[in-house]
Amino acid sequence: MSMICGAWNRRAGVVERLDDMLAALPGHEADAKAKWAGASMALGWRGRASGEDGAGQAPRLDAASRLATTASVRLDGRDALCEALDRPHPERSGVPDGALILRAYARWGRACPEHLLGDYAFALWDAERETLFCARDHVGVRPFYYALAGERFVFASDIGAVLAAPGVSGDLDEAAVATRLIYASRPLGARTCYRAVRRLLPGHALSVTRDAVRVHRWWRPEETPSTPNATDDTLAEACLELLSEAVRDRLRGADPVGVHLSGGLDSSGVAALAARELRRQGRPAPPAFTWFPPPDTDHRGSDEPGGSGAVESVRRQEDLQLFSCRPPAARDFVAVLRRDGTRGADGAVFEEIVRRTAAGLGVKVLLSGWGGDEGISFNGRGYYRQLLRSGHLTRLWRELRERSRRPLAAFLAEAVLPAAAPRVARAVRRLRRGTRPFRKNVTFIHPEFARGVRLLPAEERPRGGVRDVQLHVLQRGLLSDRLEAWVAAGARHGIEYRYPLLDRRVLEFALGLPADQYRRGRWNRWLMRRALDPVLPPEVCWNPSKREQGRFEPGGGAAAEALARIRAMIEEHEGALSRARYLDLPRLLAELDPERRRVKGRRTPVLNALRFLDF
Repeated sequence: MSMICGAWNRRAGVVERLDDMLAALPGHEADAKAKWAGASMALGWRGRASGEDGAGQAPRLDAASRLATTASVRLDGRDALCEALDRPHPERSGVPDGALILRAYARWGRACPEHLLGDYAFALWDAERETLFCARDHVGVRPFYYALAGERFVFASDIGAVLAAPGVSGDLDEAAVATRLIYASRPLGARTCYRAVRRLLPGHALSVTRDAVRVHRWWRPEETPSTPNATDDTLAEACLELLSEAVRDRLRGADPVGVHLSGGLDSSGVAALAARELRRQGRPAPPAFTWFPPPDTDHRGSDEPGGSGAVESVRRQEDLQLFSCRPPAARDFVAVLRRDGTRGADGAVFEEIVRRTAAGLGVKVLLSGWGGDEGISFNGRGYYRQLLRSGHLTRLWRELRERSRRPLAAFLAEAVLPAAAPRVARAVRRLRRGTRPFRKNVTFIHPEFARGVRLLPAEERPRGGVRDVQLHVLQRGLLSDRLEAWVAAGARHGIEYRYPLLDRRVLEFALGLPADQYRRGRWNRWLMRRALDPVLPPEVCWNPSKREQGRFEPGGGAAAEALARIRAMIEEHEGALSRARYLDLPRLLAELDPERRRVKGRRTPVLNALRFLDF
């Protein structure tokens, strides 16, 4: 994974060197670094020295057009793009993606992102117009942050690199901090936890001139047209072809490549399609990495659907070499929780173990099934409410009778209440899961700080049908938050993540589907199951549960030991913790007492507070 940075002195004069920013970019010790500098503009790049994402993507200048760019990019659909750019066929394979971005801007200007498929964040200097044009891919696989520091505009793939630029303040944005401490999942939008640093949202671009910074949105998924009427078989075939193409594009230049394998529908589909495509190309099957312990480990649920039994069935069918995740030690939890959560640090301790294992095997690219829930394998929430509001009562009743033994109760809980009283419907769902229907939000924020700050507004919950819910889930911000965190964490191990199910072609196909392709009778994720039926073992493809029942219980003891260690560290350095004033530290320390039994509803607030605290 490459990373970029840059700075422009908008009132002329030589811009500062980028050494500090380049050094602050997350990366592997073997990464190469490159710079380009004009009179008042400097562009930087860090990444692998060879391969598809290697030195060919470093900052480049086209002297004829007076355009220069630096890009973190992996483009899909290159043949179609080269065709549109009149690039001769014999030259296409050797053209770096960064060079195609230059040509695309020269042809389409600010509209060029609409013609680019893939994962990217780039900055392009147009010396003729004295404009810096920056853009980010549709879902934000590649991050982009920026700040105005006096007359300088600086940007980077990482918040820490922006803060390393001269003149950029490290003062916290207290409204954003309070919002994250109280509501960990509430999106911050374009804001970050730092007042000076802004985030370019996915599917957006910005143009910087001497006098203004203008942001505009180029991807509007809500405008995706509906799919023309087609049979179930036709849609399933089209879906499988799109998924295969998305996987195939993400294997270009990926050597060696690994795959995630959780035993669920999404990761299993990606793993199987990748293994088959690699064999077709004469390349070895990818190693598969799972968060589950080895199959012979004695623990509850290992042979149940959705656990390591499902993982084993895919591994056996595709003849994959499986690397199971060892139980995390206390030091693993401590290391993850000490990372600065204000800078988007990843908190997935199991995935960190996967990264280390994969890097030790020389893996450079990991294919993940992440993103399916927001797109093609969406579970169809809102479908029954949609049928009720549109007056399709006969169909609604038939669907509920197929799904539930108590269709009348399901009619009230899943159609009437969500349409008329969404909050009551959510409370009923909590009751059915065995949790408290109305619970007070637990937080360890300092009461005086909380009283003196205005929180960022809550998001509006969707009240429409399937498409409204799907768009909300896709765009609310949690998806890009995780993508950004995994970019930096992967870069430190020399690993790049690629997500076939977040391919723009796949997402736009998904958003145009009729609602009944997501839920049919007793089955949710209907179309994805139909599409992957020829690919996956039946016990995986038609597993009615999404729960991963084989997940680690053994990590619980290590987590408790880690929290005890952290409590001692905080007590030892309490007077030197600059962020302690934002937290109710005595109450947090009491919660970390090894003798205290932490209930499920308090774990997330504890972890949220610790990832903020600078201990």
